Amino acid sequence: MDQDLEGLSREELVTELVKLRNAVRAHRDTSMHDLCWHHPGMWDLLPEKSAINPVVPEWPVFLRGCLRYRQSLDEQLPDAPRSKDEYSGGDGG
Repeated sequence: MDQDLEGLSREELVTELVKLRNAVRAHRDTSMHDLCWHHPGMWDLLPEKSAINPVVPEWPVFLRGCLRYRQSLDEQLPDAPRSKDEYSGGDGG
């Protein structure tokens, strides 16, 4: 699947690595309401393109998942700052 890397020079590999690291950092540094958004830009960094759309849960199932995700943040990041800022709009992408 990653044969495209085999023909790259060291410099090209480093450039690719930096691009991927920057994408991971941007995703890691997401905060507040942006944590909940779909991030197809990450997938666009892969050489193979896909027209596959993710399966989207029905609303009640989705909302239960959102609640569980937020609970996991309390468990995994108990000392993270909290905010009461409401979502202000935008597409998140």
